[in-house]
Amino acid sequence: MANELSVAVLGPGGVGGLLAALLSRTGHRVICLSGEKTAETLRADGIQVRSARFGDFTARVEADTELREPVDACLVTVKHTALDAALARVPAPVLSDGLVVPFLNGVEHPAALRARYRPDRVAPAVIRVESTRVAPGVVEHGSPFAEIDLTGTDVPRPRLDALADAFAAAGPVTRVLEDETAALWAKMSFLAPFALLTTRYGLPLGEVRTRHRDELTALVEETAAISRACGGPADPAQALARYDAFPPSTKSSMQRDAEAGRPIELDAIGGALLRAAERHGIPAPVAARVVDEVHPVA
Repeated sequence: MANELSVAVLGPGGVGGLLAALLSRTGHRVICLSGEKTAETLRADGIQVRSARFGDFTARVEADTELREPVDACLVTVKHTALDAALARVPAPVLSDGLVVPFLNGVEHPAALRARYRPDRVAPAVIRVESTRVAPGVVEHGSPFAEIDLTGTDVPRPRLDALADAFAAAGPVTRVLEDETAALWAKMSFLAPFALLTTRYGLPLGEVRTRHRDELTALVEETAAISRACGGPADPAQALARYDAFPPSTKSSMQRDAEAGRPIELDAIGGALLRAAERHGIPAPVAARVVDEVHPVA
């Protein structure tokens, strides 16, 4: 990869739109991939970002309904519920040697992407940020932070380093992690209890952690045991401390999707958690019950 990268962004929503705009602002070529209507808006108006951290600015981007030439990297920033349909916009022969960089919840997507694209070019990433698409091409970045963990078991390290350098120069604090499994399960261990319980009760985190403390604790402990069995980190006390540090009004993205009547990522988060538990023989009665109770919402 040269210093100036060509980067496709599949799904220029809250996360994808923010990263597209930041990378474009620092001189990289960015091609957003979306439906025709959104692509027209992006071609005409660019991406407007409102951010206390990165400032308010508008970035010019290219936009199309599918990838038509090779790029250095394709960031996959759609929801799991839209993944299969969205990937049709990125034909594997066209992407060729480019990296596939999924910013997706859950732990099962790297295997699916490796079956579709070059296995040694799939570089899973985790992002910690609160960023929302409020209209096509308009992104509000609400958190005082944006942090990226980039990994990829079989990806050549210079490819990861070049992309990480581009992210870091654009703004987000970025690090390359050696252990892909640990990186994905660290996110899953935090996300699953938070997403499942806020969605189950339709309550923000502050009320879940007080009114349903025992259930939260039990679910965190089950998730930690599953993570440990899968080769990930397991620190229930640390997870609970992180929940306690969040503003009480915090909602999960799954809860927001449920409130808006959008499809929710129940299978990618809850389903994947239960499949991992079953694979390793880990009892997960609380997780199984909560997933079952969230199903009617889905």
